[in-house]
Amino acid sequence: MWKAYSAGYIKQNRAVCASVRAAALIAALFLSFLCGLFYNFWQDNIANVTEEEGPWHGRITAEIDEQEISMIRSLEHVKSVTVKEGMPGEDGTVVDIIFDPVRSIVTEMPLITETLGLEEGDASYHYQLLSLYFVRIPGDEYPRLVMPFYLAIIVLVCISMLLVIYNAFAFTMHTRVHQFGIFASVGATPAQIRICLLQEAFRMTIWPILVGILMGVVLCRGVMAAIVKMAEQIVGGRSAEFMYPPYLMGCTLVLSATTVLIAAWIPAKKMSRMTPLEAIREGEEIHLTRRKHSLIMSLLFGLEGELAGNFLKAQKRAFRTATLSLTLSFMGFMLVQCFFTLSDISTEETYFARYQDVWDIMVTVQDTGIDQVRQNDVEALRKLTGVEDVAVYQKAEAVCKMPEDWASGELMTLGGLEALTDGSVISAQGIYTVKAPIVVLDDESFRQYYEQFGTGNKTDWSRGEGGTEFLEGTVVINRVWDSLHSNFRDRQYISFVQENQEKITLDGADSDKRLTEVPILAYVKKTPVLREEYADYALIQVMSQSYWETITALKSGAERDTYIRILTDEDISIEQLSELEKKAEQILGGSYDIESENRLQEKVRNDEMIAGYKYILGGFCVLLAIIGIANVFSNTLGFLRIRRREVARYLSVGLTPGGVGKVFALEAVVIASRPMLITLPIIIVLMGMMIKASYLNPMVFIRRAPVSQMLLFMAAIYVSVAAAYYLGGKKVLGCNISETLREDFV
Repeated sequence: MWKAYSAGYIKQNRAVCASVRAAALIAALFLSFLCGLFYNFWQDNIANVTEEEGPWHGRITAEIDEQEISMIRSLEHVKSVTVKEGMPGEDGTVVDIIFDPVRSIVTEMPLITETLGLEEGDASYHYQLLSLYFVRIPGDEYPRLVMPFYLAIIVLVCISMLLVIYNAFAFTMHTRVHQFGIFASVGATPAQIRICLLQEAFRMTIWPILVGILMGVVLCRGVMAAIVKMAEQIVGGRSAEFMYPPYLMGCTLVLSATTVLIAAWIPAKKMSRMTPLEAIREGEEIHLTRRKHSLIMSLLFGLEGELAGNFLKAQKRAFRTATLSLTLSFMGFMLVQCFFTLSDISTEETYFARYQDVWDIMVTVQDTGIDQVRQNDVEALRKLTGVEDVAVYQKAEAVCKMPEDWASGELMTLGGLEALTDGSVISAQGIYTVKAPIVVLDDESFRQYYEQFGTGNKTDWSRGEGGTEFLEGTVVINRVWDSLHSNFRDRQYISFVQENQEKITLDGADSDKRLTEVPILAYVKKTPVLREEYADYALIQVMSQSYWETITALKSGAERDTYIRILTDEDISIEQLSELEKKAEQILGGSYDIESENRLQEKVRNDEMIAGYKYILGGFCVLLAIIGIANVFSNTLGFLRIRRREVARYLSVGLTPGGVGKVFALEAVVIASRPMLITLPIIIVLMGMMIKASYLNPMVFIRRAPVSQMLLFMAAIYVSVAAAYYLGGKKVLGCNISETLREDFV
């Protein structure tokens, strides 16, 4: 009986059931899409950590023999053991262990250390990798938030989907309270009523769930392909393979079905608990207490405004999901657009505009010192057509010991280094320890840089092994950022030290901390023309390559890579610059392991990445808006019978069809406008705070504000809500008044 009744109801009420099907389809699509996306992110994180740090789960560093290693291999949950020959740790051999299942490491590692008689410090854990497998090791104090973040989003989406489907079921079930009251009065039990409603839920949603899952997989594949394409364009970016295994699809199906059943169970249980008399007397009316009046709506729009306001107040709970979803989607969309606009402006001003005359092509020669870059390769680069300048440089870390009275008068007037620095300067017993990063330039570039300031009284040229003349000493960049009177966007500098010292004492970065006295060739404010972000509170040193090779005590602080900066003609096109980059790669690629980038292509890639992020995050906001729109459609279609009776009464007392249409139009405008009115003040305040924090001229942001994108998003919401009300209103107004007023059947 119940099976036949459910099938008949679904067949005869397709419009009402459509809202439930749409809600189930959207829920399954969302869950399938996000599960697939986060699964691929999860696998990519695991691959990234494994590639950078190794696949090991636990590590033993101690003096252990082959017999003890065999004992470890024999353990039940040990999958593999790797002994790193020739790579001893501090106290002995390094043994990497992989467990299966991974969670068994919690009990197995303490057992291994105890059995071998090792100290607790001899065992270490791959905390980052283990956290990705949901394994938390006691003692790991670092917050591992990646997986909790993924799970939190999935839970929030499930709750959101549950609310959407719950509202859709609640609307359809509410229209049948009277019918099930009659069934209960003739002997139907609450369990039979619940089973009937759950059967209907299963019949209505099984196909939408399956279709939604498949659509989510396709959408996920498209988004991942876009992300991978953007990642491959980044220097050092990795490719990734899309994965959506069968067990993940099965989990998504179970999750979607569970969400639907819970959403259907809640209103079904509520209905089954009603007594027959309560159900029969529960009219299909919209109840509103007399104390509630829509004063503003009635003053602005008269009787139609009063009726629209009363309906929205009566169904405030039903439209809560729509309001919340549309508010969050609109806020998210605006924040994404405004944030990336602000980020784009900041990147343009602080990077591309700042360095547009500094570099055109940058080549990173990996694991190669500046002394290993052959001079004939550099000369070949300088001879390329269109190349104006080539600079080869390497960076190194060092610190400087200087007495406190060496600080400049300007600096002392502001309160000394303690008033400006970020805590990187250490003061003890009248001596400052200041960072002194070193920039080592090839001899030709250093000569050009030094000649900008004249030779002064330092003209003691020396001759290197290859016959190259060079100056023995360093050029001190004598400046420090006055952070008290300027911001990071428009830095103002003052003199760091008094310019009366002829030598500077530098400490190497090795464990011996050997001091080296270096002659000072000149004090200058201007840094070399390189694509470098120089430290704000440091005494930067610029040296020639030939002199650098004579001071071995400082070489322990040298970075592993060498950089080649190429400047070209000002009017060069992106095609010409790309061709020039290829020629540079041909000259250097055969002898070194290199990575290269050019400024114009980097700008294009940056714009494409920003656009890609906008599309992806904007897509999330659009999907969130779809939840709200689906809720609006559910409301309008779910209350179809109720609105028919309501509208029939309005028409019977003289309200014209045009007046009813005005009521519906006002309801649609209020539903669509409410999220925007809530959001706009919040967005204005947040963007004002962000603009102030970034020290950006507000007019610069206003001129580039994403107004068109926001208006388009707002228009889409208005059109969608209007379409929902148009479809519902058209069906309501097409009913016969007398038949609707007489209608009261099961």
